[in-house]
Amino acid sequence: MTREQYERWSSPFRKSNIRVKLLIGADKLITGAVFLSYPALLLYLLMRENNRQLYSCVCIPAGSFLLISLFRNICSAERPYEILEITPLIAKETKGKSFPSRHVFSAFIIGMTFLFVIRPMGILILSAGAAMAYIRVVGGVHFPRDTIAGAVFGILCGMLYLFT
Repeated sequence: MTREQYERWSSPFRKSNIRVKLLIGADKLITGAVFLSYPALLLYLLMRENNRQLYSCVCIPAGSFLLISLFRNICSAERPYEILEITPLIAKETKGKSFPSRHVFSAFIIGMTFLFVIRPMGILILSAGAAMAYIRVVGGVHFPRDTIAGAVFGILCGMLYLFT
């Protein structure tokens, strides 16, 4: 992504403060909804007393999140606002740690977890993860490669459910 591409992609939002606020609100809403859904799923499995499924739904996301966080700390790729000298629509001051997007990864691993247990909810959360990826790029806090990698890693780690 170049500065010109970012300016072109974000210009529909920059034209209106209301659109910027809607973008930021959508980012917070999707993030909150996806992350709150995960403990709700674990509670559902706990109430169903499905210990094997519960174990998988805790260990696969937790282990995957630790690995992706370690990888991200080692890579520590710069963010668009650091390289392109842009003002992101989503306020963020973090330096580095852009690749892969942990927000998008988390949404996709949670989506894959739901897909394993409640397929329609999994599809909904994976769709929310795709929307989050778009928002994080247009918001100026990630490059497309960061969000694509987060989604791919989330899906690949989620495929571990096929072996449980």
